[in-house]
Amino acid sequence: MKLLTLFALLASAAAFTVSPMAAKQSASSTSLSSRRSFLTSGAAALATFAAASPALAIRDYEGLGYLGGGTQVDINNANVRSYLKMPGMYPTVAGKVVSNGPYSSVGDVMNIPGLSAREKDVLKKYESRFVALKPSADYVIDRINNGLYR
Repeated sequence: MKLLTLFALLASAAAFTVSPMAAKQSASSTSLSSRRSFLTSGAAALATFAAASPALAIRDYEGLGYLGGGTQVDINNANVRSYLKMPGMYPTVAGKVVSNGPYSSVGDVMNIPGLSAREKDVLKKYESRFVALKPSADYVIDRINNGLYR
């Protein structure tokens, strides 16, 4: 895409340069030639931008329902605020869960270093509501802060 943009810029710039041959021609033929080259380069730039391929972004994440909007929570991708609906989880236990991921299975959350007996009881209480999907870079980056910057 960057290469196509560079090509379009060079083609547009070429329309405004005067070739040595054009300088020797008469004024009327020079203006006709420059108009023709300008329109040609403009058409090339337009064709370049019209034929640009769309971005292949994932717009519909399959695990979207597990990011806190449903009854189950994805422990690998959900952010810390997803645990607000589970009394006893937020903020301490939820912070430990999102900070120590990714997990290969739901049972791995019990192996978080530094968990107290009370925190393990809270995790055990909600273990049936957890799922461990493959970590997605789009969601892992904001697991702790959730994009809320003050």
